[in-house]
Amino acid sequence: MNPQQQPYVFLALFFGAALLFPLIPLGLAQLWARTFSPAKPGHDKQATYECGLATSGNPLVRFRSGYYLYGLLFLIFDVEAIFLFPFAVAFLDLPVGAVMAMLLFVLLLLEGLAWAWMKGLLKWT
Repeated sequence: MNPQQQPYVFLALFFGAALLFPLIPLGLAQLWARTFSPAKPGHDKQATYECGLATSGNPLVRFRSGYYLYGLLFLIFDVEAIFLFPFAVAFLDLPVGAVMAMLLFVLLLLEGLAWAWMKGLLKWT
């Protein structure tokens, strides 16, 4: 065998193992489910179930989009804290360029906060 083909043989074996590793357990689980737990549909199994109580009312409740905006704003400013933590730890050892980059990052986040405030996204009512 040509020495230049050996990496491809290894890659082919690795690809085959990567395919077989998840497919064999999935096939065994499917065989087990068909053999030992056949489907037994019934009224109780088809019923809607939530927190141990039967549902009442329309399940398609519409939420105000403001709640999603609160969630997005929280994620944005939560990620900001994650990015600021390593900067704060190594603040004294950083060059001026890194400090300026972080200052620009904080200024952009403050601009986003000011935009959300001016749009009225921070009002709960």
